[in-house]
Amino acid sequence: MGKALSVQSARARGKFGAFPSSQAYIHTSRHQAAGVQENGKLNSFFALACDESNVVPDSIQEPYPSSPPFPESLSRFNYDAFYQNELDKKHEDKSYRYFNNINRLAHDFPRAHMATRDEKVAVWCSNDYLGMSRNPSVLKKMHETLDRYGVGAGGTRNISGHNQHAEGLEKTIARLHSKEAALVFSSCYVANDATLETLGSKFPDCVILSDANNHASMISGIRHSKARKIIFKHNDLADLEAKLASLPPGPKIIAFESVYSMSGSVAPIKEICDLAEKYGAITFLDEVHAVGMYGPRGAGIAEHLDFNAYSEANFTRGYPKGTVQDRVDIITGTLGKAFGCVGGYIAGSAKMVDTIRSLAPGFIFTTTLPPSVMAAAQAAIEYQISTQADRRMQQLNTRATKEALIAKGLPVIPNPSHIIPVLVGNAAMAKAASDLLLKDWNIYIQAINYPTVPVGEERLRITPTPGHVGKFRDHLVTALDSVWTQLGIKRTSDYWDGFLGVGKYHEPINKPLWTDAQLGLKGLAVDLKAGATPLNILENVAVDQHRVSVSA
Repeated sequence: MGKALSVQSARARGKFGAFPSSQAYIHTSRHQAAGVQENGKLNSFFALACDESNVVPDSIQEPYPSSPPFPESLSRFNYDAFYQNELDKKHEDKSYRYFNNINRLAHDFPRAHMATRDEKVAVWCSNDYLGMSRNPSVLKKMHETLDRYGVGAGGTRNISGHNQHAEGLEKTIARLHSKEAALVFSSCYVANDATLETLGSKFPDCVILSDANNHASMISGIRHSKARKIIFKHNDLADLEAKLASLPPGPKIIAFESVYSMSGSVAPIKEICDLAEKYGAITFLDEVHAVGMYGPRGAGIAEHLDFNAYSEANFTRGYPKGTVQDRVDIITGTLGKAFGCVGGYIAGSAKMVDTIRSLAPGFIFTTTLPPSVMAAAQAAIEYQISTQADRRMQQLNTRATKEALIAKGLPVIPNPSHIIPVLVGNAAMAKAASDLLLKDWNIYIQAINYPTVPVGEERLRITPTPGHVGKFRDHLVTALDSVWTQLGIKRTSDYWDGFLGVGKYHEPINKPLWTDAQLGLKGLAVDLKAGATPLNILENVAVDQHRVSVSA
């Protein structure tokens, strides 16, 4: 080894010239005496290297020993076999996800074309709940901003990506939820993940109490935070209080949703706020499936619970105080779904929002949403603040569709929201029903299987929009009735002992959150006495609401 080092040093000297000094120094963090000792050793090495007598001819240099070869079985992990094995599992349990080529048409809503433009289908499972992705005022604003400012934002919010569109959108979101501030993210998945991760990791000895049915984004954020996690039973106030009472004083976050997307169930927000205040916790409320859909201004369920207070409020004098929405600490929402765009956000106190802005990697280290998207989202929110027409019409269509499906004995899972889950209870059967609807009836409803819902609770999830009136609904009900018969899927009468609320004849179906008075159905009782059917009344009101929406 000494000879080899001498040869290398001599070659270096020959290539780069003589060393300028016999002194050589090593930068080290060790004690000064140790550094001197190492420098002395290095000086001796260079003296040896510069001695021509120590140079060994290339012809007699000993080759470096090579490492022994690894056995073939250890040299490379079989990645492709791993991938295939994981995919095989998904195929075997019928949870493999198939994507349908669905191209929604802005000027033929709620229709879409398939791979070829001649294949038209009616879409019954979109989360564009109000059709805002095609709203003329939103499209106009997006086109204007796109032409003036281009496609991309040009950077993160900290570097070149902060602009007037971000500021305007965040001010509008804060105004929507009657909060001090708001912060926009690339999606609400990221908003939930980043916010819970940041707060859970920064609060000392934080405990996060999470509803059993929470979205994957919230679960991910809690896991990333490394905070202690306690799961409480879905919407179970007694279980939540028992768990809160068992905890010592310290930071606690109660994380839950207002509308749970796969069941349509609604959280007892007011009562959860009561428990949070009693036990010194803060509330983290995901309003993703409620913003735009509920409340006189479209702020969500929390606003809807104080409908009159927000309807009559003079916002130039400040926000209503003491309401449920006012009591919620952190609200998260989406710019997709009811607002028809893309992105997510949080809203709350100015200090909380600034903390997330300053600490959350999911916000800091990503490119800002495009200016055109933020401008369009702001226009969509402002439009929904100004009119209730779209959400009223959507609610009327939901009522009419639920009633028609229930009349056919189709197992609608009861809930008070705009979501219509129809229970199938088998993954293969749910996929077959979805395929038949598309193939034979030109209706697209995606099957919902595990892991989105538990095994045995597979379903079709129907989401009517303001555009699903009359002929669309009649066609849907006829198609589902036929497919259920063709495949032999259980109907409501087959669930004699009850399951997920289906077949529980002694329990009334949950009343809709939107009351008749809030929907403007003042003449409903008079019309019923005159012999009109509820479906005809709702249909007529929906048509009137559609005219109002178009004129707006």
